[in-house]
Amino acid sequence: MRTHQWIPAGALLAMALAIPSNLILQAAEPNTLSDAEQKAGWKLLFDGRTTAGWRGYQMDKMPPGWSAIDGKLVRVKGGAGGKGAGGGDDIITTADYENFELQLEWKIVTNGNSGVLYHVSEEPVTAWHYAPEVQILDNTSHPDRTKTQLAAACYDLYAPSKDTTKPVGEWNQMRILVDGPHVEHWLNGEKVVQYELWSADWKARVAASKFKDMPKFGTFKKGPVCLQDHSDRIEFRNIKIRVLPVKESRGMEVAPIREEFYG
Repeated sequence: MRTHQWIPAGALLAMALAIPSNLILQAAEPNTLSDAEQKAGWKLLFDGRTTAGWRGYQMDKMPPGWSAIDGKLVRVKGGAGGKGAGGGDDIITTADYENFELQLEWKIVTNGNSGVLYHVSEEPVTAWHYAPEVQILDNTSHPDRTKTQLAAACYDLYAPSKDTTKPVGEWNQMRILVDGPHVEHWLNGEKVVQYELWSADWKARVAASKFKDMPKFGTFKKGPVCLQDHSDRIEFRNIKIRVLPVKESRGMEVAPIREEFYG
């Protein structure tokens, strides 16, 4: 006869608290919100069926090459494009965001390259010229594998503390927190990048990067979220956002996570 082991309520609570909050809130079905997520203020940015809520960068419609396919928002490799980072077209949300928590899942192909950008301005020819980018990359074989260009890096500025990517072809869970000047990048449940926008450290890194001759880079405090088209196939799903209250600058700097994993 099978017996059932009784677990005290306090132990169950401790077990629940040990699970990262972003995993507790994960709905059972892709591209849906759980009751807990809805109560916490989360909103879907992709319904799994259409491209509603998105448009092309500097466009009033979706560009060619992007489609909703089998519950995924997909940039099809080789599709027609225009002015994006790799000769295609970036897409942006139709709404602007200032302080927020963003979660999504991405899947990339061998040698693939993409990114998620925030506080986007549509002034320059392409989004990455002015907007900070959370990098998406095949860390195993892409030729541009410098440490500040690896997956989850703040592109060309802050390297991830370690490689938490899943093998190519598997889904990676990304979380981006933008709370005033404070930004965190999480990948597969681990915080790997942290920095303060507009701090002395931020300004020094920008001055030493490829953005040094772009005086408006990183200066915008509100704007759309962007999914970068680098002409490689990239798939997204479970794209959701929670708006955070606007706060006054905390007037302090938080040291970035030590960039020691990649030497």
